[in-house]
Amino acid sequence: MASKTDRIIALADKRGAHNYHPLAVAIARAKGPFVWDVEGKKYFDFISAYSALNQGHNHPKIVAAAKKQLGLVALTSRAMHNERLGPFLDLLCRLTGKERALPMNSGAEAVETAIKAMRLWGYRRKGVPADKAEIIVCAENFHGRTTTIVGFSSDHDSSDGFGPATPGFRVIPYGNAAALERAITPNTVGFLFEPIQGEGGVIIPAEGWLAAVREICSESKVLMCADEIQTGLGRTGRMFACDHEAVKPDLYVLGKALSGGLYPISAVCADDEVLGLFTPGTHGSTFGGSPLACAIGLAALQVIVDEKLPQKSARTGAYLKGLFETLEHPLLKDVRGRGLMLAIEFKTRVRPLVEDLLKRGVLSKDTHQNTIRFAPPLALTQAQAKDAFALIKQAVASFPA
Repeated sequence: MASKTDRIIALADKRGAHNYHPLAVAIARAKGPFVWDVEGKKYFDFISAYSALNQGHNHPKIVAAAKKQLGLVALTSRAMHNERLGPFLDLLCRLTGKERALPMNSGAEAVETAIKAMRLWGYRRKGVPADKAEIIVCAENFHGRTTTIVGFSSDHDSSDGFGPATPGFRVIPYGNAAALERAITPNTVGFLFEPIQGEGGVIIPAEGWLAAVREICSESKVLMCADEIQTGLGRTGRMFACDHEAVKPDLYVLGKALSGGLYPISAVCADDEVLGLFTPGTHGSTFGGSPLACAIGLAALQVIVDEKLPQKSARTGAYLKGLFETLEHPLLKDVRGRGLMLAIEFKTRVRPLVEDLLKRGVLSKDTHQNTIRFAPPLALTQAQAKDAFALIKQAVASFPA
């Protein structure tokens, strides 16, 4: 007779589109850095829903805020004001150092919002001719799955079959300041980038690149737009990954951990010079900025600040990276990371190793065939990191050479 897990997976496979290749596990409950499957087995969650769970699963303060708001009002639309929106946006602006924030739902929606904002700024402020605005992006980027975004993706699986590509984007190599400088034209309105490429395999640019980008964008009157959906809100050991070089972009794109995993919340943060150009009817979202979203988002941000999660990420991340650097395997190519955004790269396909880690009790994610990403919740203790590493070390030692 098929197990409960097998029955759950079989039904999802039968009724769902096969646009994912998930691990063969069905999660039933979660708490902190741990999840339990429907059979009762416990796992370290070292995926954190792609960094959406920086605060850990079901943080009690965020859950309490959600429950309280659910008993009052969950949705009003932006056709009227709600009492939670202002405080949420105010905290977002104070944390980013920006004058305004525009709330949306998914990360991809926030990226689309940033694209519209940069184009609008280009036409209204820079004087770019109508419909000629260009935005520079990086090869191997991951900014979402909308038709516009996949049109400038260099990932064949993301873009194949979804053309024609939306015009107005130029792709340059990641981490190459000279290439950015060469690509800028009088019609360039923005540079959209990830401070660390997460989906690309935790690719960290060379020291000084962010500062160089800031200088180039300022000199060329181009908006610097940092997609910190995965890297932001403490993940890399600072509140924002750009903080590692004391750089302030013109726009922050945020999401994922903005809700602590309870609700889709995203936002674009920028000064009035950019976001002040939107007028009624030019952009919107029925659920973006809802009372429920704002109550959850406010609590999620407060937890990050109150519990000093960026600092915890820096300490535990350095400890865990040090442990990873002791791993030995003939096919091990690289260990890299910043804060609790880590990766180990092999010279071979790693999906079998990811599946072995699952059996041992660690959830991880393979990307680009030969890299495993590890992104546990930021409240992970060093003792928990040590216990998880013991399982990872066993799996690597058993991985065929």
